Amino acid sequence: MGTEITEPLVDVKPKIGKIQPWKEQLTVRGLVVSALLGTLFCIITHKLNLTVGVIPSLNVAAGLLGFFLVKSWTTFASKLGFFTTPFTPQENTVIQTCVVACYGLAFSGGFGSYMVAMDQKTYELIGPDYPGNKAEDVKNPSLGWMIGFMFVVSFLGLFSLIPLRKVMVVDYKLTYPSGTATALLINSFHTDTGAELARKQVHCLGKYLSISFIWSCFKWFFSGVGDSCGFDNFPTLGLWAFKNTFYFDFSPTYIGCGLICPHIVNCSVLLGAIISWGFLWPFISSRAGDWYPDGLESNDFKGLYGYKVFLAIAIILGDGLYNLIKIITITTREICNARSRRNSLPQVSCLAVDADSIVDLEEKIRNEVFMKDKIPTWFAASGYVCLAAISTATVPMIFPQVRWYLVLVSYVIAPALAFCNSYGTGLTDWSLSSTYGKIGLFVFAALIGTNGGVIAGLAACGVMMSIVSTAADLMQDFKTGYLTLSSPRSMFVSQLIGTVMGCVIAPLTFWLYWVAFDIGNPDGAYKAPYAIIYREMAILGVEGFSALPQHCLEICSVFFILAIIINLIRDITPKRISAYIPIPMAMAVPFYIGAYFAIDMFIGTVILFIWEKVNLKDAEDFAGAVASGLICGDGIWTVPSALLSIFKVDPPICMYFGPSVSS
Repeated sequence: MGTEITEPLVDVKPKIGKIQPWKEQLTVRGLVVSALLGTLFCIITHKLNLTVGVIPSLNVAAGLLGFFLVKSWTTFASKLGFFTTPFTPQENTVIQTCVVACYGLAFSGGFGSYMVAMDQKTYELIGPDYPGNKAEDVKNPSLGWMIGFMFVVSFLGLFSLIPLRKVMVVDYKLTYPSGTATALLINSFHTDTGAELARKQVHCLGKYLSISFIWSCFKWFFSGVGDSCGFDNFPTLGLWAFKNTFYFDFSPTYIGCGLICPHIVNCSVLLGAIISWGFLWPFISSRAGDWYPDGLESNDFKGLYGYKVFLAIAIILGDGLYNLIKIITITTREICNARSRRNSLPQVSCLAVDADSIVDLEEKIRNEVFMKDKIPTWFAASGYVCLAAISTATVPMIFPQVRWYLVLVSYVIAPALAFCNSYGTGLTDWSLSSTYGKIGLFVFAALIGTNGGVIAGLAACGVMMSIVSTAADLMQDFKTGYLTLSSPRSMFVSQLIGTVMGCVIAPLTFWLYWVAFDIGNPDGAYKAPYAIIYREMAILGVEGFSALPQHCLEICSVFFILAIIINLIRDITPKRISAYIPIPMAMAVPFYIGAYFAIDMFIGTVILFIWEKVNLKDAEDFAGAVASGLICGDGIWTVPSALLSIFKVDPPICMYFGPSVSS
């Protein structure tokens, strides 16, 4: 989730001195740190993908942890008497870029969505009798084809918008709020005034990482065998509320997400949980035997489960399509306005500026650094064409259901969609890569039809998501590099290296979950909630709406329209009012997953709200470090937990709660 940032997080100017050549900004220690952090963040992203599907921005955490690890490295080496090169903001930025490129593939790679939607378990959950759900439309995950698919689709987005980097960053001066915030944080680390704050932030992160790791380890001892024991199933609000998923599950990860995500996102998630699990699902359950057959399995799409999935889809599509049209409209208008005032745009040149204007001087230096190490347009164009040709030939080998000419058409139109997504991200910090992916999913599924349309649609979703997501990430990182005086060439090479790492690390870390846990079990810890949703979308693209339970389509239509209306109201009302209007996309998540994580995130936002009231400066300085520590500590524990599961080491205690029985 993203939110617009209207004020700088840190009021600090970059330390302008001798800037390293671009090759010296890439260091061995930086790549080692990037690989370590990329692995950690892939684990965290997979866990969030496979549990709730809400992924907070980890750009700032990547910059902070990169600073912490390299500073620890150089300090330790100095104490041993070894010479170490100075740690610069440019190297810090390159590390952050590499990490973001690596863990970004854990999201855009679809390991919690379209890729898992292809597997046997998701097919069985929907049911072999469900119209359009065919046994031949199954492709189970394996390391070989997943890594291969990542390599053939993940690099095109990096080459698609390189010629437009000056237009996006220098001419249009797009904000890219997360990239700007990360740059300001990195600049603060590498100034004398920011050194003390950085030390305190790193100490804070380490403390809460340790607390989170120890707490997650402690919880494991009481979690028993199966998924009904332990603190994760603690009926904190009573057994009736627990039955309707209203309980606090003591998760450091979701509390950390609540500290990072904006207040309106957390409140929207809780509101969605109250509407769905507090009122809507109990009401529809009371119509069992009338609207749908009574006594169905909990995951039967002909019953309540169908309402849960398709109402979530309706809200997500309503919100996504509204914002897609909005951003395309804004993009078109801004491009036309920019052309009309082209002569007044800041141009990069070596002309002298007013000596009294520090801001102009800094902007001149940034522009010169940004344009110095150019990435030739011919290189970007030829790279895109070559990669598109390889991918067009290779994707049909991995997914025979996909026609080569449709892949080629995707790559012809993809740069335009990547531009729209990157421009929208620059304006709002919202990347709509999943929405573009869903459009590709529906189009391919409908074009291929019943003979393989489900797998083809899911694969097309992956192709489109990968291109538009990586293009937006690269432009966001270019903005960070622009503000930290990092060479765009070192940024691009770092992004390439990070993508190579992600193509291997993201599938490997996912495989750790796949072999250790029961992925996709709707009653388990790793529900993979979007797997069902994405497969159902593909089936809808092929078969239509005939198999839905009674009144499901009508209710979905109402919520689809409501999502559009709510977004429209958010846009036309003054900011002081719209800040309190919920976000439909966030409201949709608990419709399918449950209310428990919404309570965790709301507790996180309440902590942050009180903290801001008590000491706003401390909250601004340390909330991100606390959140990162909570998320990282719980994420790190996932590794030993998975290893224990692989080696069949079960927790010794099952802490279980049930109603008291009078004798």
